[in-house]
Amino acid sequence: MTATSGTFAPRPGAAPLGRMIRAQAALETRMLLRNGEQLLLTVVIPTLLLVLFSSVDIVDTGAGKAVDFLAPGILALAVMSTAFTGQAIATGFERRYGVLKRLGASPLPRWALMTAKTCSVLVTEVLQVVLLTVIAFALGWSPHGAATFSGGAAVLLLLVLGTAAFSGLGLLMAGTLKAEATLAAANLVFLLLLVGGGVIVPLEKFPGAVRSALELLPVSALSDGLRDVLRDGAGMPWADLGVLAVWAVLGLGAAARFFRWE
Repeated sequence: MTATSGTFAPRPGAAPLGRMIRAQAALETRMLLRNGEQLLLTVVIPTLLLVLFSSVDIVDTGAGKAVDFLAPGILALAVMSTAFTGQAIATGFERRYGVLKRLGASPLPRWALMTAKTCSVLVTEVLQVVLLTVIAFALGWSPHGAATFSGGAAVLLLLVLGTAAFSGLGLLMAGTLKAEATLAAANLVFLLLLVGGGVIVPLEKFPGAVRSALELLPVSALSDGLRDVLRDGAGMPWADLGVLAVWAVLGLGAAARFFRWE
């Protein structure tokens, strides 16, 4: 049997958009999981903080078990470490080395590249949440609100809005500052928010005026909202969701407006 003319003619062109996004997201995730510094920031540090402060009476977390206070805050810290600190540093150096410029010239649209990065962040966060939840249960954590539909929906909404808020701020920093400045600033912000964001130290320990300002930070809203639902069994934390929504809109809007690809 002979093949007709043109049967094996090549058909050059870009792959379907969905396939390109999935491939880029898978690549971003593999790169993140292979990076020792990123793993230290996103997995090791939150895990050590959870185990240490739950096992040793260092900080007064109020009535009840320390892990009941700490677990929601460490989950918020994990979201911040991945969506903000890790993404800002990685994207900043990709921009410095011309990676973003070259990817921007590929068939993958720039918005699709940002979508792939966001998907990679979400996959990493799922792994973080699963790991930290297992460890917290081993330490005696007893969450209350997650077992109900409304509680689970509240937790999911808090995590999604928190991710959007931190991603916007991380991309804004990576797209406007030099890579070295991004590295220093992202780590400094991580440390400051770790101490003053209600993650480990209760906001009640701060003076009234300072506390009011700290409550408007995205990590404070995320940790307090998760704590209200998971420890206290409260309903939908609308005030905290509102704070996160404002940060998400401002951060993503500013990142879209001022992000420089080279």
